[in-house]
Order: sequence, then C-alpha cells, then structure tokens
Amino acid sequence: METWFYVVESIDGDYANLKRTDIDTDELKLVARALLPADIEEGSNLKYELMQYFLI
Repeated sequence: METWFYVVESIDGDYANLKRTDIDTDELKLVARALLPADIEEGSNLKYELMQYFLI
C-alpha cells in the first residue's frame, strides 16, 4: 500500500489543486473538495492513504 503526500496549491470552488511533495513534479492533481477534509485551505498538507485524504 502506497502513501502519497500533497500540499494544497489552490482552491477553486468545489475543487482543489494538489501538488505532490514526496516526489519532484510540477504536475497538479485536481480533486473534488468533497473527497478532502472539510477544513483544508491553501498551503494545507495532506496524506493520501487507503483511498482517503488526511490533514497532517
């Protein structure tokens, strides 16, 4: 089982752009906010594990 780490780059309405921090990449991942913890904001750090996002 893999664990990935992200930072919230931006929030646009019902979606958030996430950038991986555990690897070197410039790609952003667009994720529906319904799948993310309710209290995220730009700059929040997230962990993705077991098909869920967790605020760290």
